[in-house]
Amino acid sequence: MTKISPSEKYNSLVLLGPTAVGKTSLGVRLADEFGLEIISADSRQVYKGLDLGSGKDIAEYNYNGHQIPYHVIDVTDLNTEYNLFNFTKDFYRAFEDISKRKIVPFTVGGTGMYLDSFIRKYELVEVPENPELRKKMEVMTLEELDQMLLKLKPDLHNRTDLALRDRVVKAIEIATYMQSPEYEKNKEELLTRQEVKPLVLGTTIDRTILRENIRKRLVERLDEGMIEEVEALHNQGFSYERMERLGLEYKFVSEFLEGKIKTKDEMVQGLYTAICQFAKRQETWFRGMERKGVDIHWLTKEADQNKKFEDAFKIINASFNH
Repeated sequence: MTKISPSEKYNSLVLLGPTAVGKTSLGVRLADEFGLEIISADSRQVYKGLDLGSGKDIAEYNYNGHQIPYHVIDVTDLNTEYNLFNFTKDFYRAFEDISKRKIVPFTVGGTGMYLDSFIRKYELVEVPENPELRKKMEVMTLEELDQMLLKLKPDLHNRTDLALRDRVVKAIEIATYMQSPEYEKNKEELLTRQEVKPLVLGTTIDRTILRENIRKRLVERLDEGMIEEVEALHNQGFSYERMERLGLEYKFVSEFLEGKIKTKDEMVQGLYTAICQFAKRQETWFRGMERKGVDIHWLTKEADQNKKFEDAFKIINASFNH
């Protein structure tokens, strides 16, 4: 083991990349080598019961005969609509807990906005629902609501939402809260969070090989029981509509079970295409992060995981120990 400790420049490590490039296996191997604990940054692995479809691969965390500690996996169930605010709370809680034990937190994942939220330090404050205000707005016309919002936010640039009642109501609720003492108090609490100074590694592979990986992994998950997983969740009382909102595997399998997609072949082909498009969007997001100033150290594009490990090892060793 090559133990690393937080330095003045870096106090954490990140490994990001699109789906199906082997982030978990590489992350676990690096965590074992450097004595790290993993924080997952995946918007669906937070849910209990979403195992095959989300690519949770919990067994991979058992490496070299011992368990690699992981965080922000299986933290809620499908009764909750987990969002970015929930993630930042869970992330900082795990980050501070790991850091207190003089261990380097290692975030591994592909959900771009989750990663961006702590790398570029989003200021997120939870806005509680205001029943009294909502009751008052129930009897107001859309025009009256628009005027109310414009009084609260005279410098409103994006006015497209003024045509949608639900969005106007939510925007008024947020603008009203932002003028309250409670909002100022919550903003002050953000300042007490430990600063995250990550060394960011990126991993990807040639597009042709990535597509082959996506198809192979999709077939494996179907063989392992992904359709049965969705069926079991539905039998536990979770609606197909709820699972459709999770996207990709859960959306397509739900639509197949509902009869919206007629054949299994049609479902598999549609899902394969959707996952390939998703991987492309992930890579676009990461390039966007770079344009906004995030320094991503991209590992070799070769598919060989040993070469990726060697590449990562050199970068981490040089960054933390020199």
